[in-house]
Amino acid sequence: MQGAFWQEKSLSELSEQEWESLCDGCGKCCLNKLIDEETDELVFTNVACNLLNTKSCQCSDYANRFNREPDCLQITPDKIEEYHWLPSTCAYRLLAEGKPLPEWHPLLTGSTSAMHKAGQSVRGKVVHEAFAGEWEDHIIFWAS
Repeated sequence: MQGAFWQEKSLSELSEQEWESLCDGCGKCCLNKLIDEETDELVFTNVACNLLNTKSCQCSDYANRFNREPDCLQITPDKIEEYHWLPSTCAYRLLAEGKPLPEWHPLLTGSTSAMHKAGQSVRGKVVHEAFAGEWEDHIIFWAS
């Protein structure tokens, strides 16, 4: 029996479709982050990008996200080492570290339901930028 594409190929060998399918759609990478001035540590907030649909945890304008949100970063295989800030549950980070996908990952379960049920998405846990006020008041630790 043949293994799954993410087990058979390196990240740099994946097609664009395979690469995109690794994203579990949790929305954690769409949360705004801050740098702690004292420790230089990156911290997550529960302040979501204005383009994030907080129910589906998907970008509401994925095709135009870089034009509409200048801080949006494109995650690519050639720069994966630069993305140490990705959540510890992120498939891109896990695979780059030689770890397996989590049991709730949509590629293993066939849908995002298990991810949401396991509490691994931002659904019900975030506030949009427009309503957040001071981001320092929204620092969280569950997304990292």
